[in-house]
Amino acid sequence: MKKLFGIVMLILLSHFSIAQSEMKPVALKVGDTAPDFNGIDNSGKKIRLKELLKTGDVVLIFYRGQWCPYCNKQLQKVNDSLSLFKAKGASVIAVTPETNENILKTVQKTKATFSIIEDKNLTIMKAYNVNFTVDANTVEKYKTYGIDFSKANGTNGENLPVPATYIIGKNGKIKYSFFNEDYKQRPSVKELLENL
Repeated sequence: MKKLFGIVMLILLSHFSIAQSEMKPVALKVGDTAPDFNGIDNSGKKIRLKELLKTGDVVLIFYRGQWCPYCNKQLQKVNDSLSLFKAKGASVIAVTPETNENILKTVQKTKATFSIIEDKNLTIMKAYNVNFTVDANTVEKYKTYGIDFSKANGTNGENLPVPATYIIGKNGKIKYSFFNEDYKQRPSVKELLENL
């Protein structure tokens, strides 16, 4: 009987660990088809990936929030070089779980002039498999720094994206993928431009 119980527990634990690994964010790879998405940007403009791709490549950036200095630095550098992206026929879109009110703070801090989409219900983040729920200890730690995810993200709560940047070709395929769980690491503008 003990042996049977042990086998049942082993099976249950293996299923649990498989379920856990399926929930872990995993990067889309070069050559994968980029999921289409719709959204409304910070200026009220309707955005659809499929439509943007008719005019050129799309640089898609997932960022954590206006409270993240690494995100702000990346977005500011991209904005500073926006004319170089446009010269290559590319559009830049940023996606975040933060509320529109906090997106305005991002724009103030970074001077971003490209579209930023509030990913309500995490639809885009889930489609690109970059989302994760912040664990309770980390949530409490961030609160000591004055960062409250329920205020920053509204109904999106304690969910963040792995900072990821994709370049999507006109054919709808991913032609460049940067995905790093270390939120301090971001691709350089030079690297992005070289992959357009």
